[in-house]
Amino acid sequence: LDARSLPPGRQTPPAPFTAGNAKSGKALVERDCVGCHAQRFAGDPDQMYRRPDRRVKTPAQLLAQVQTCNVNLGKGHFHDEEAHIAAYVNLEFYKFAP
Repeated sequence: LDARSLPPGRQTPPAPFTAGNAKSGKALVERDCVGCHAQRFAGDPDQMYRRPDRRVKTPAQLLAQVQTCNVNLGKGHFHDEEAHIAAYVNLEFYKFAP
């Protein structure tokens, strides 16, 4: 889906993780993401999301980043779990519109 195929008045496609469950995502983030983020950002795992030069600028990029971490770190999350993680991170940090 891209902006050209959307109904008039709708500028951006819906977030690709709208079916994600943020509560489930929080548990996954706490279990599988916080340690790595804390290690990379001097003990402050949330700095990953608050840094001024963050790479993620769209909902699609957020889900893609979650997928990249999942694959590169061998976490073994299923697609629905990736959506849960993205939904939680979006709710807490990014605040992209659904």
